[in-house]
Amino acid sequence: MTSGPPTGVPVDFAAALADLRRQALRSEVRLTEIPAPRRVAPFSVALSGDVLPGAPPGPAARDRSDDHDHSEEPLATGRFVVLHDPAGQEAWHGTFRVVTLVRASLEPEMAADPMLADVAWSWVGEALESAGLVRGTDTVAEGGTVTRVLSHSYGALEGTPDAVDLEIRASWTPLDTRLGTHLSAWATLLTMAAGVPPLPEGVATLTRRFTDRSKQRHTVGP
Repeated sequence: MTSGPPTGVPVDFAAALADLRRQALRSEVRLTEIPAPRRVAPFSVALSGDVLPGAPPGPAARDRSDDHDHSEEPLATGRFVVLHDPAGQEAWHGTFRVVTLVRASLEPEMAADPMLADVAWSWVGEALESAGLVRGTDTVAEGGTVTRVLSHSYGALEGTPDAVDLEIRASWTPLDTRLGTHLSAWATLLTMAAGVPPLPEGVATLTRRFTDRSKQRHTVGP
């Protein structure tokens, strides 16, 4: 007898979760499932991600968030959220919505670059393309913002090096339930913001999975 999704979970949402769990990501990207938004859509799942410096290759694992030195400063951090409304939402132009966030610190001299926001937004398109996603065919209604913040210290903190924080918020509507490729695109965007070189051609990625808590969290209504 074939087992179906947990009671109350739509088939499409269950299929999307299964595809997310199967997706392979780079070893530098560590995922952790976090509480998902409760009021934006009837069903949702949320992941946080860190790009860690010098993360060693290793075997596939569901969640290796406790395997690394927590004193290590991530090169980039972010969130990946999947929203699902079986009835659809007009602004989405579909029944799913992917909402992403990427944060990273950059070299201070980059703050003055007038093209920084344009370049950072172009990374979103490049990340989608790297995952094999075609705008208009696999995704629609893309949108987002790029924010940069220059921090300069004074008083007792004078002498602290200037810092530039970059934040990319991007969202789009997937046109099917194969959301693993969308997770891969976000992970690529994370590594691009972190300045991690792309994998050499022919080098395989490692599977990163998150714990399936669909029975606990994904049936929460608005």
